[in-house]
Amino acid sequence: MSISKDIIKQCLLNKQREVDEAVIVDRSIDFEENGNYVIVGVRHAGKSYLLYQRVRQLQEAGMGWDEILFVDFEDERLAEFQTEDFDSLLEAHLELYGKKPVVFLDEVQNIPHWDKFVRRLADSKYRVYVTGSNAKMLSKEVATTLGGRFLIYDAYPYSFKEYLTAQHVELKEHWEYDTIQRSEVKRHLNEYFYYGGLPEILLFKNKRAMLSSLYQKIYLGDICARNNIKNDRIMNILIKKMAESVKQPLSFNRLRNVIVSTGSPISVPTTIDYVGYAADSWLILPMENEVGKLTEKESQKKYYFVDNGLLNLFLMNPETSLLENMVAVELCRRYSKENVFYMNAEKEIDFIVPEKKFAIQVSYSIKDYATWDREVPPLMKYAKAHPDWKCLLITYDEESTEESLSVLPVWKWLLSSIGAE
Repeated sequence: MSISKDIIKQCLLNKQREVDEAVIVDRSIDFEENGNYVIVGVRHAGKSYLLYQRVRQLQEAGMGWDEILFVDFEDERLAEFQTEDFDSLLEAHLELYGKKPVVFLDEVQNIPHWDKFVRRLADSKYRVYVTGSNAKMLSKEVATTLGGRFLIYDAYPYSFKEYLTAQHVELKEHWEYDTIQRSEVKRHLNEYFYYGGLPEILLFKNKRAMLSSLYQKIYLGDICARNNIKNDRIMNILIKKMAESVKQPLSFNRLRNVIVSTGSPISVPTTIDYVGYAADSWLILPMENEVGKLTEKESQKKYYFVDNGLLNLFLMNPETSLLENMVAVELCRRYSKENVFYMNAEKEIDFIVPEKKFAIQVSYSIKDYATWDREVPPLMKYAKAHPDWKCLLITYDEESTEESLSVLPVWKWLLSSIGAE
């Protein structure tokens, strides 16, 4: 049974009021004026608010709601929405306003054949913005259907800059030399470090409970239910192992052996599928070895979590893992996850961004000589061999210069553009 256009009109008008009343933290995304967008990311990363931000920009340019159609497919009144109802959206807006709109489709991934509908809109010269929680929206089949007509934008949780803005922290010029402002930044960093940057986290006092609930939705909904995983215990073991090993490369054989050792038989191909499901849900960010052979690039990856708060659910004594994970996510946010690698040669370099000629080592502290000796010489050697590269060692709260290397605390790096030159 089709959704009535009266219900659709109610949903459209209610959403207009919600968008108009929303408090928005502007995020650093420059929308192409004539671009069509698919925005993907983990649940609660703020994808809907990126659409709100774009609506506000269009309104500031003189566009009204008579030229904007915004549909939220998580509205329970649209629970029975089917493929054949898509045309009713356009008809409902036309009946209300008589104008061709810019189309916003929020959380559309569960509607069958959504990609064919937005392809048809693009072919008909509509401007279209789409969000979804599942990275399967970027599968080869969908990419083929969209035919290059859409720009893909990866929505991450708040950067530290955005987190401070959401906390109403305004940094003055030369703030890093102001004792009060520097202390304020470091206080917020502590919370961001342990609980992550998901926008909704700011609304909760019991942040761990909120994160645990969100993980259950991702794990049981976006991963297990969507992929018909019958034994969710195996999936949970695999995710826990990736969390515990977040700083080390993991082979599929190693992951499979860990699962088998708990009494759950599983094959290597199934293990590969399960890792893919976790990546599709945006829970993890796989990272390749830049100097590895093709087989090693595919089978010896590091697995970072898209948010420190979600990772921290699994860890004891988490500081060193959380620091490296925080840097990994920020690098993926700045340069795109396809452009960030680790380098496992004679001695490991934690991250390199070849496109920017940028190499990064991460160590919670280098005060201990054994730690200094493990972390600093490999980066120094790399810097000498690549004099045109920027080489940086990031700590939690230490700053110095080690020969040709800069050592920066993570809070200062997160609020800088170092490496983007």
